[in-house]
Amino acid sequence: MMKYISPGSWFSLEYPDSWREFEDTESSFLFYNPDVWTGNFRISAFRGPGSRYAKECMTSELQQTKGAKLRRVGDWECVYSAETFQENGGHYTTHLWITGKGAVSVECSFTVKAGDDFSAGENIIRSLRLRGEKEPLWKEVIPVRVLEISVINEAYEWAVSAIKKQLAKDFTAGKKDIESIQTVIDSGVFDKKQAAVWENFGIVFGTILVNEIDGMEWVTVIDGKKEFPALRYLDTDLMVYPTEIIREKLKENQPCLLKAEYDRIISAVENILK
Repeated sequence: MMKYISPGSWFSLEYPDSWREFEDTESSFLFYNPDVWTGNFRISAFRGPGSRYAKECMTSELQQTKGAKLRRVGDWECVYSAETFQENGGHYTTHLWITGKGAVSVECSFTVKAGDDFSAGENIIRSLRLRGEKEPLWKEVIPVRVLEISVINEAYEWAVSAIKKQLAKDFTAGKKDIESIQTVIDSGVFDKKQAAVWENFGIVFGTILVNEIDGMEWVTVIDGKKEFPALRYLDTDLMVYPTEIIREKLKENQPCLLKAEYDRIISAVENILK
């Protein structure tokens, strides 16, 4: 199972390692297996005005939805209902659970082919955890979320465009392109105080690391109120923080030598493999 923590650490859950998170609506998070489709799992969380909000939502669902009934899933008391529909010639069933705790109401749905097993949805709900308002913000490293993938893609596109504009050279995010990033850093075109600029160039450097080092992958770091993309080598403790690599060096008026940084990371990986 893989862990997911929502933006703001409202909730966490675990989903099968063959599944992935996909972009959905602003208030909903979507997960499914992209290789062998077995159903779409969605979850939304809403914070209400008082400590009985979750109970009130469940009571309302129980009263207003035909066929709704109480159903216990792990530690969670849920209001469960199901609806079958036809789409593109196929028949599907959406299984819906309304649950929550205190001021947070949670809505989970799992859409599968009509008649198919829906226990995978309930397994995810069993892993659900809600963070209380007085509970400290979580600190964990999780598989990269859609939110951070968007940050990575936007930063990459901006930085590559800037590099091409300055140097009139192609950029393929390979080891040889480290020299191009270094040239832009040393050019003085961008002010040292432009933190966002250096974070973007750092993400491009991180993309080179992912392309050149098997097992180096993007992750999301949850560190209290800070949530940002980083790199981790396999399941080891070797972490790289691309958004900080260039920015922090320039902030402290230290030389930023990306080739040396690249060699240091390669050496750390080789030490792990010995």
